[in-house]
Amino acid sequence: MGKPTGFMEYQREIPADREPLERINDWNEFHLHLPEEKLTAQGARCMDCGIPFCHTGILLSGMACGCPINNLIPEWNDLIYRGLWRLALERLHRTNNFPEFTGRVCPAPCEGSCTLGINDPPVTIKNIEVTIVERGWDEGWIVPAPPHLRTGKKVAVVGSGPAGLSAAAQLNKAGHLVTVYERADLPGGLLMYGIPNMKLDKQAVLLRRIRLLEAEGITFICNAEVGQSGYPVAKLREEFDAVVLATGATLPRDLPIQGRTLKGVHYAMEFLAANTKSLLGGGERCISAKEKDVVIIGGGDTGTDCVGTSLRHGCASVVQLEIMPQSPAQRAEENPWPEWPKVHKLDYGQEEAEALYGADPRVYLTTATKFEGDPHGNLAAVHTVQVAWEKNEKGQFFPRQLPGTEKVLPAQLVLLAMGFLGPEQQLLEALEVERDSRSNVKAEYGKYTTTIPGVFAAGDCRRGQSLVVWAFNEGRGAARECDRFLMGSTELP
Repeated sequence: MGKPTGFMEYQREIPADREPLERINDWNEFHLHLPEEKLTAQGARCMDCGIPFCHTGILLSGMACGCPINNLIPEWNDLIYRGLWRLALERLHRTNNFPEFTGRVCPAPCEGSCTLGINDPPVTIKNIEVTIVERGWDEGWIVPAPPHLRTGKKVAVVGSGPAGLSAAAQLNKAGHLVTVYERADLPGGLLMYGIPNMKLDKQAVLLRRIRLLEAEGITFICNAEVGQSGYPVAKLREEFDAVVLATGATLPRDLPIQGRTLKGVHYAMEFLAANTKSLLGGGERCISAKEKDVVIIGGGDTGTDCVGTSLRHGCASVVQLEIMPQSPAQRAEENPWPEWPKVHKLDYGQEEAEALYGADPRVYLTTATKFEGDPHGNLAAVHTVQVAWEKNEKGQFFPRQLPGTEKVLPAQLVLLAMGFLGPEQQLLEALEVERDSRSNVKAEYGKYTTTIPGVFAAGDCRRGQSLVVWAFNEGRGAARECDRFLMGSTELP
């Protein structure tokens, strides 16, 4: 695919982001785009490799290998190399309902399993993807496409995050009448309130697609928490022919150490959601990091987003504690291609902190042991200690604290970004769906059927905390099985 010798002629090139010290002064997206002629050359680097792991979408060593929604990457790389942008968009939309989202926030496991990446930098797949879809919006190629026929079947989707949106889009294409229930004031779930505006613009990108879905016939009902007194589950079962649960895994992991109840200790999602609501004029006061010493406990994308948001507030300092060791600069022997490369990288938030303060804010192999307060119950400091990972008598790894490595960090704001334990249970208990040992909805992957006929589950509430792109995969799959349940057969992929 692409130019047969392109991978030998062109070097990988990605667009430069906006300068860190410039972008921390606003909430605009920080990614820039390559001009068409350069992007065409990047598409030409796609090899006729014969083993396109980039779109396999499998799990290796517990991590995504290739694209979980099986994007037809070699095909649209070849099409943009040939200048056939509209055909490339059609290929992209065959597998991906929302490429403008994945092209911005997906960590790109496709690039991690690119065959060219064995010896050279991989094809710049993610940037090509987002450029194709934005060209489609700019050219007016993306317009509402409501189904020609309606089946008369009604489906409720509970949750409007990635899994809920993809399930709703596919079920609507099949001709069903889809209503999406969202407990927040705006649809989008994690995409709306879990990812900051500088990574995914809410008005220009997210709500643009939501408005298109509405024009195609999907109904969104916000401020509606199913299972509460305002909308009991019995009413849901009575009014709809099928239900898709896509509530996410929103129960955060806590850190119950001394001082946890002090003012100034918050879950990361409290911080990020309140900030986005304040930006959108929702009337909610954000949890401000302005002129505060901020300590973020936890890594991953959420920790990075907390760093970037704190900097934009004008924090006095920021430190990010990670209990795990720093990843190696290159793939380790036990992490071969085409597995996801577990290597050290400087993400946007850390890059901004380094530009502002002169150092990466991350401190590895360190954990918090105590939150210290002032006489008025406000957070004042975080006590930390270094750890070493060792095995216990059962062969399980555990972090052993190292005496003599204790430190006290000044802090008026702590953000807990340690991941999630699973879905919130109230709705699941009301529905009486069976759950697995991790408290997730019990539903087999590929079938998505719960223990209640006509009720399906998809995304993080079924598989646990995972990538946005896996949620899209599961939402599409649940829509397919729901359509089969309603109609006896299905044409959905």
